Amino acid sequence: MDKFINFMEKHFIPHASKIGNQRHLIAIRDAFTVTMPLMILGALAVMINNLPIPAFQNFMNGIFGGDAWTGFGGAVWNGTFGVLSVFIAFLVAYNLAHHYGKDPVGTGVVSVASFFTLGAATSGMNSSGLFVALIVGIIVAEVFTRLVGNEKLIVKMPDGVPPAVARSFASLFPAMITVSIFGLIAAIIAGFGVKDMFAEFYALVQEPFMGLANSYGSALLIAFITPFLWFFGLHGANMIDPFMQAINAPAIAANAEALAAGKTAPYIVNKPFIDSFVNMGGTGVTIGLIIAIYLVGRKNKPFMVVNNLAAAPGIFNINEPLMFGLPLVLNPIMFIPFILTPMVCVSTAYFATSFGWVPAATVMPPWVTPPIIGGFLATQSFSGAILAAVNLVISIVMYVPFVSLATRQELKKVSEA
Repeated sequence: MDKFINFMEKHFIPHASKIGNQRHLIAIRDAFTVTMPLMILGALAVMINNLPIPAFQNFMNGIFGGDAWTGFGGAVWNGTFGVLSVFIAFLVAYNLAHHYGKDPVGTGVVSVASFFTLGAATSGMNSSGLFVALIVGIIVAEVFTRLVGNEKLIVKMPDGVPPAVARSFASLFPAMITVSIFGLIAAIIAGFGVKDMFAEFYALVQEPFMGLANSYGSALLIAFITPFLWFFGLHGANMIDPFMQAINAPAIAANAEALAAGKTAPYIVNKPFIDSFVNMGGTGVTIGLIIAIYLVGRKNKPFMVVNNLAAAPGIFNINEPLMFGLPLVLNPIMFIPFILTPMVCVSTAYFATSFGWVPAATVMPPWVTPPIIGGFLATQSFSGAILAAVNLVISIVMYVPFVSLATRQELKKVSEA
C-alpha cells in the first residue's frame, strides 16, 4: 500500500491537481454553484405540482376550483430552469473574466448577447441550450477579454467624462466584434438550412452525451473517482462537479417533462441520484462509517473523539471532520471500504431504478438533506426512502470489519506502549 501511495503522490496527484485547478472547469463549477438555489427551487416547484398524493391534489383542486394552482409551479419553473442557460452563459464568462482580471460584468453581458445572437430567443434558454451556453461563455471570455486589452480598439474619451462612460466606450469595439462573430456563425449555420441550432445541437451532441453519462458504467465511474481523489486529499466532488452539473439540469428537466406527460423518466443518473443514494453522509457513504464506529469502534478512543465531532455534520452530508480528523485521507485500512462502498451503493440504486422498483430522481433536494429523507424527496416516493435505507445498511455492513480491524490495531498499540 505504501508503494502504491508513493507512486500516486508522485505521478498522479500533480496532474489531478492541475485538472482540478483548471480555470475553465472552475468557472463552470462556480457558475452552477450560483444557480444551485434556483435549480432546487425549480425542482421543488415541479414536485409540488406533481406530488403523487391524490388527497393533496384533490384538496388543492377543491380550494382553487380546478388546477389553476399548478400555475405557481409552472411560473417558478419558467423563472429558474426555463432560463437556466442564460444564467450559465453570463456566469461562465463572468467567472473567466474575473480570473483574467478583466471586466467581468461587461464580459457576462456580451456573452448573453452572443448567446441570443445564435437564436436563444426562440429556443435554448432552458436546459436544452446548456451545452451551447457553456461553449459561448468560454469563447466570449477568451475573445472579449483579449480584445479589451488592445489599445487600437479603445475609443478615447475627453477628460471630464465619467469613468463608467469611459469604460463602456473602451469596450465598444471589442463587444461589437465579439457579438458579430457569433452573428456570422448564426448566418453560416442558417445557410446550411438549420432552422433551430439549439434543437439540432441538443439532438446531435447533448442528448447522446447525456445518454452515455446515464449508463451503469458512468455511474460506477462517478462513484469510484470521487472517493479515490479524496483519498489523496483532493476534493473529488469539486473536481467532477462541472461534469455532473452539465448532465444534471437537462436530465432533471427531461425526467420532469416525461413524468408530467405520463411517460417513464429517461435518465437515472443525475446529481440527486448520487446525493440521495450514494453520498449519504458525504463522499464514501460515510454515514455508514459513523454508525459502524459507534457499533464496534467504541474502544478506539481516537476514532470516538473524531466520531463524536463528525456525527452531527455527517447527518447533513458534511464529512470533512472524518476526512482529515480520523483521517480517511491516506488511511490504508479505510481505503477499501471508502472506495468500494459507494460503488456497491450506486449499483443497488441504479438497478433498483432501472428495474422500476424505485422512480427516477426528478427533484433536487438541497445536498445537506439528511439520508433517507433525501431519497424520498428526490423520487417523490417512499420506495426512494427505502432504497436509501437499504444502502445505509449496506454501508454499515461494509465499514464494520475495517473499523473492527482498526480498533484491534489501536488497542494493540496502546497495550504495547
